[in-house]
Amino acid sequence: MTGLLAEPLAKVLGARTADSLEKLGLITSGDLLRHYPRRYGAPGELTALGDLALGEHVTVMAQVRSATVRQMRSRGGAMLEAIVTDGRDSLQLTFFAKRAGVLRMHEDKLRPGRRGLFTGTVGDYRGRRQLTHPDYLIVGVDAADEDQAIAEASRPIPLYPAAASVPTWRIARAVRAVLDPLTEQDVPDPIPADLRETRGLPTLLEALRLVHTPETESDHRRGRDRLRFEEALVLQTALARRRADHDALAAVPRPRAADGLVDALDARLPYALTAGQRSVGEEIAADLERSTPMLRLLQGDVGAGKTVVALRAMLQVVDAGGQAALLAPTEVLAAQHARSLRDLLGPLADGGLLTAADRATRVTLLTGSQGSKERRAALAEAASGAAGIVVGTHALLGDTVQFADLGLVVVDEQHRFGVEQRDALRARGERVPHTLVMTATPIPRTVAMTVFGDLETSVLSERPAGRRETVTHVVPAGNAAWVERIWGRVREEIDAGGRAYVVCPRIDGDTEEEPEDVPLDAPGDRDDAGDDEPSRPPLAAVAEVAAELHGVPALAGVGIGVMHGRLSPDQKDSAMRAFADGAAPVLVATTVIEVGVDVPAATAMVILDAQHFGISQLHQLRGRVGRGDRPSLCLLVSAAEPGTVAHERLAALAATTDGFELAEKDLELRREGDVLGAAQSGGRNSLRLLRAVRDAAIISEARDLASSLVREDPELAAQPALAAAIAEMLDPEREKFLDRG
Repeated sequence: MTGLLAEPLAKVLGARTADSLEKLGLITSGDLLRHYPRRYGAPGELTALGDLALGEHVTVMAQVRSATVRQMRSRGGAMLEAIVTDGRDSLQLTFFAKRAGVLRMHEDKLRPGRRGLFTGTVGDYRGRRQLTHPDYLIVGVDAADEDQAIAEASRPIPLYPAAASVPTWRIARAVRAVLDPLTEQDVPDPIPADLRETRGLPTLLEALRLVHTPETESDHRRGRDRLRFEEALVLQTALARRRADHDALAAVPRPRAADGLVDALDARLPYALTAGQRSVGEEIAADLERSTPMLRLLQGDVGAGKTVVALRAMLQVVDAGGQAALLAPTEVLAAQHARSLRDLLGPLADGGLLTAADRATRVTLLTGSQGSKERRAALAEAASGAAGIVVGTHALLGDTVQFADLGLVVVDEQHRFGVEQRDALRARGERVPHTLVMTATPIPRTVAMTVFGDLETSVLSERPAGRRETVTHVVPAGNAAWVERIWGRVREEIDAGGRAYVVCPRIDGDTEEEPEDVPLDAPGDRDDAGDDEPSRPPLAAVAEVAAELHGVPALAGVGIGVMHGRLSPDQKDSAMRAFADGAAPVLVATTVIEVGVDVPAATAMVILDAQHFGISQLHQLRGRVGRGDRPSLCLLVSAAEPGTVAHERLAALAATTDGFELAEKDLELRREGDVLGAAQSGGRNSLRLLRAVRDAAIISEARDLASSLVREDPELAAQPALAAAIAEMLDPEREKFLDRG
């Protein structure tokens, strides 16, 4: 951001106004102009006052019915009491002052029949809802002159994402103060002029005026359409440049070998590969044979068989004389992967041992918690090439870790790694290794195109043969009889040879940990969100729940283990072994078991305070059961009220086990910006108007246009404004998010 748009708001608007806007993350003039209205109010459109909730910070449009100033006898001073209405319900406005004269100004403005915007926190006084000392703007009155009043009274009213200290109309006035003096030269346009003319789009300055100061509804729609296309083009051009940079790199081809480890693995698998596994396997195998490094996203629903597909890719590289590294986000998951790979390979993983097959390799585990002797041995196997497959956590990224010939990097649950970590591993070889990124979180095609636009994408949609469906029920937390019955069902599963997970949001009762997926119906969804959230009962904690379960009659004599992030690696490993072998068939855990943990005997999943988790996380947790050949059960214990977004999430989860269908539903329920939101990127959201599902056609068109632009002008030398917009979007945190390689 350059020129006038880069100027601090303190310089343009003064320190006092700038300080209040900074609370919304608005620092420069450009930040303010990109703070678009959330919606628009029509001057004649009144807010349904009967829908207001106590404690909610709101901005409402209503008509003044009466306003009266009177002296207070009991406490001294004066009070103005105004009543505003939507024609059906009413809301009381209350102002206090030491003298009645101070309130006359409000009384004069709040004349019966006038309409205005009123903002404040909804309170209760003797059974009537009220706003105390609300901030307000009277339509057609709060204007500089009569002409402006008439204009403001007849056009759409922008309503901005705001805060208690900065109501929407103050933001609107600040926007006008910044926007009105600007000229076309002050606002560089990222969309090339010829493209803008071909599509009949307004300039960026025109679009900003259409959005912030529309004369009609069609104005702001036209402005938003242009800004939405701009976002798609900037994002897709950034991704197109990454694809071009990647395509210029060189990798060692790793051709398939006849009668090698891949064929040997296929022959010993106890089940046939699905058609999807074979098809995706062919795509990956073809990529590995090329001299351009593979950069592919492998996504599949829970239990779709991604591990086998990844293992076949790793064995193709080993067959060709190279090594593969599997990077996992946690030690629990790394150890789980190492065990799973060895189980799948059997004698094929006994390279160098008497038990080895005729052609075998070795799977080595490298983690930060290993003893010095074990770690030295693992390092030696990686450096010598004796280990064809090295599995580990971030310990694989240490300076002491060397590979003989690293040909493939498999990154599991890649969203948990920063770009520097992934690049550190990819940079180990003389030439860039091939990269396979795996995710167990199903991603709709449109989102994959938006977020992972620089990766080729493969999807596994079938479930391997023998996997059973998991039945899911929502259990109201307030129904004591139903909650008690949960533990009887758990006991039935255990008596039949099963295992049961009990998931809690917190570790112990005196901490404030929250689920990684925050509730999507948070206060920020409203036009004006206050800083205070309503009080809520404490969330279930592992330590407390484990202690309580020891006293539940239905679980008498049942071993109960615990698993959470504060345990040492040895303690975690011991807890998982006790769970798997049945010594402690109930495991009370946090979401540390969310991804990758594979205990086929687990047939029951109980999630406490389920309303505090997002759809994707709940789906991942549910995926820890149903991994064997027995029917499984998932019980979502929730205090969510019917009609809330949280309740809708849980109902969606109970209705289907299709992760891709749930991912689409997740997008419908998310608040603005979460597709590429700040929580994921670490910085401010760069997609303000674009929506991956709704705007799929725009994204696809922008992708094609961006590819053409980069092909013709790789450095964007002829498009400096577009290059600058990309540079602004790709701040260090944003770049981490977009660089999926």
